[in-house]
Amino acid sequence: AGSATGTGSSGQDEYMTQEEEWDRDLLLDPAWEKQQRKTFTAWCNSHLRKAGTQIENIEEDFRNGLKLMLLLEVISGERLPKPDRGKMRFHKIANVNKALDYIASKGVKLVSIGAEEIVDGNVKMTLGMIWTIILRFAIQDISVEGKIVHLYKHLLGLNVDGLGLCALIHRHRPDLIDYSKLNKDDPIGNINLAMEIAEKHLDIPKMLDAEDVVNTARPDERTIMTYVSCYYHAFAGAQKAETAANRICKVLAVNQENERLMEEYERLASELLEWIRRTIPWLENRTPEKTMQAMQKKLEDFRDYRRKHKPPKVQEKCQLEINFNTLQTKLRISNRPAFMPSEGKMVSDIAGAWQRLEQAEKGYEEWLLNEIRRLERLEHLAEKFRQKASTHEQWAYGKEQILLQKDYESASLTEVRAMLRKHEAFESDLAAHQDRVEQIAAIAQELNELDYHDAASVNDRCQKICDQWDSLGTLTQKRREALERTEKLLETIDQLHLEFAKRAAPFNNWMEGAMEDLQDMFIVHSIEEIQSLISAHDQFKATLPEADGERQAILSIQNEVEKVIQSYNMRISATNPYSTVTVDEIRSKWEKVKQLVPQRDQSLQEELARQHANERLRRQFAAQANVIGPWIQTKMEEIARSSIEMTGPLEDQMNQLKQYEHNIINYKHNIDKLEGDHQLIQEALVFDNKHTNYTMEHIRVGWELLLTTIARTINEVETQILTRDAKGITQEQMNDFRASFNHFDRVQYSSPAAVWGAPAHTGEAEFARIMSLVDPNGQGTVTFQSFIDFMTRETADTDTAEQVIASFRILASDKPYILADELRRELPPEQAQYCIKRMPPYTGPGSVPGALDYTSFSSALYGESDL
Repeated sequence: AGSATGTGSSGQDEYMTQEEEWDRDLLLDPAWEKQQRKTFTAWCNSHLRKAGTQIENIEEDFRNGLKLMLLLEVISGERLPKPDRGKMRFHKIANVNKALDYIASKGVKLVSIGAEEIVDGNVKMTLGMIWTIILRFAIQDISVEGKIVHLYKHLLGLNVDGLGLCALIHRHRPDLIDYSKLNKDDPIGNINLAMEIAEKHLDIPKMLDAEDVVNTARPDERTIMTYVSCYYHAFAGAQKAETAANRICKVLAVNQENERLMEEYERLASELLEWIRRTIPWLENRTPEKTMQAMQKKLEDFRDYRRKHKPPKVQEKCQLEINFNTLQTKLRISNRPAFMPSEGKMVSDIAGAWQRLEQAEKGYEEWLLNEIRRLERLEHLAEKFRQKASTHEQWAYGKEQILLQKDYESASLTEVRAMLRKHEAFESDLAAHQDRVEQIAAIAQELNELDYHDAASVNDRCQKICDQWDSLGTLTQKRREALERTEKLLETIDQLHLEFAKRAAPFNNWMEGAMEDLQDMFIVHSIEEIQSLISAHDQFKATLPEADGERQAILSIQNEVEKVIQSYNMRISATNPYSTVTVDEIRSKWEKVKQLVPQRDQSLQEELARQHANERLRRQFAAQANVIGPWIQTKMEEIARSSIEMTGPLEDQMNQLKQYEHNIINYKHNIDKLEGDHQLIQEALVFDNKHTNYTMEHIRVGWELLLTTIARTINEVETQILTRDAKGITQEQMNDFRASFNHFDRVQYSSPAAVWGAPAHTGEAEFARIMSLVDPNGQGTVTFQSFIDFMTRETADTDTAEQVIASFRILASDKPYILADELRRELPPEQAQYCIKRMPPYTGPGSVPGALDYTSFSSALYGESDL
């Protein structure tokens, strides 16, 4: 690669003087070439992608000069001469020369770099050319500002701990990386983190590998400088944008503040002018009020205006003038045009409005005080009128309503007499209030003469009082006449009430007794009882015509009372104060009696029919029960007799008993029919039956006992057959056992041992042992099956626990225990598993693991152990 020179600082010169050293090193270090190829390719693509293209092979893709010219146009922002579009070698050389000429036009001296080497794909020359472009367009600006040396030296520490790039990003964008959490012992991780963040957030492509930096003794400085320059441009662009934004914000802030002050002035001026516009008409209003209270309210409002409302407005006016002057000063200092308020809101406009307000305010308070003194003189006389009028109105309030009341129309005689006494007292009170009415009229006349402002209402009130006074006099006379007339009518009604009370009470008692008797519940169990009740009811019905005559006489008295009340339009109740019995009650009870009489007739006839039906049910049930009961008893006796007297083979006995069972089952339909008749009797609530001594419960118990007895007897014979076959007992032996059992069942024993054929000298202990075998539950009875079991045990050769233990000892080779393997070897699998599952472990002398106790097991089989 050749060197590039240009105008710049001493830092740039320092880098330019190193060009020849880098050339010599590159010839000796192919790793640098590889690093430069990767980094320069990524740098070129970071610019070419803005034009929508990229390169893959740096020495091949620039050979025709087209993308080289496009790269220079993108990074410089300038247009280059139009390229040749031919594909011949001279076309390519011409395009490359146009690019090299443009680089030279920017003050860069190209050494040993020719268009032919680029077209031929010379890697060294191509990389040198790209490095020259990077120096001129990416690094020269940094060198001019004196930062290139500082940045390079700062980044040389990358291969030590990899924190240089992270620190650079954190310095400008602390939001992208947390520098405090980085590990200096992980240089590769730190570099990769910085490169990933730069690629994602700063739009800086990854131009080198962290391993090439950390694991290389002397990394390629061109590669590092190219990559680091991208950081500078990224952060420099952001800083310029921030500076420009701050300048704009500062200018806008000044403008916004000025606009806010203008809007504030307009708002305050509008509010103050509007307040003045509303207040001036209020102060100019001199219309006098008609009452002292209204004028005092006006005075209080004016004082509030002076103390509360006006002082803040004075302050607002002063502040408005200060704000206006301050705003004009700020506009002048910031070279802005002066502020011109809206029409009518100038400071002079506000001052003029304020002056008109002050003029309206003058004399308003003096006018208020003079008007109050004038009203005070008239108010005293008016107050006197109001007091006397109010006193009279309070007294007269409700009096007309009381006199208009027709409460006497609904009052009793006693109440009407009390009303007369009360009315006489009112007439005396009315005469005493005549003087006050005359005084009220005189004061009203005086107020009219003095031209009182509210004279109309005074006259109206006075007229109402006089009219009311005349009305009270008229109403008082009419009420006295009505009370006296009502008193006479009530005296007549009172006599009729007394007559009604004397006759209604006994008649009501008779009706209540009749209703109670007609609704009286009855329970009868025979036809004779119901016929007696029917006879008594017929006697009662014969008394009804006489009772109806008394009822009509009592009701006619009440009708007379109602006629008087209706004739004179009286609103009193027809209720009798001397009797709790009412006409409606008499009518309803009489109707109830008339309804109950046929109902009683019907219920008595229904009960008579029911008693006849019950009698038929009793006879029907008795006819069947008197046949079924003896039949069950006969069958029970036959079965009991056959069980004792039966002889011959057990199979013949079984056949005979099966025949008995068949006959009994076939008789079941008679029992079912009797159950149906019994259900009808129960539903009819019949609890006695003089035609039979059998009840359904007796029949059920007898039938169940019969079924149980035949089933037990058949089971006994079946058991005997099983015992006979299992024990090898002959039919003759079985007959002997039966004969012996029946014999001993019928006789008294002189010795208990004789029952079992034991010697007479057998002791009580032996007998107790025998009884424990044949009667284990201690019920005191011995069944034929228990008898057979005992006799066969005493006479037959059976296995014992000792014999089984001896057999296990043989299988165990005389050991006191046996092993599971020995059981499986000597016994079938099912029996062997049965023994292994139930034998307890052997814990005696000489025990071995898995030893089983066959002695305890054998004893348990015969009930001689707790197992």
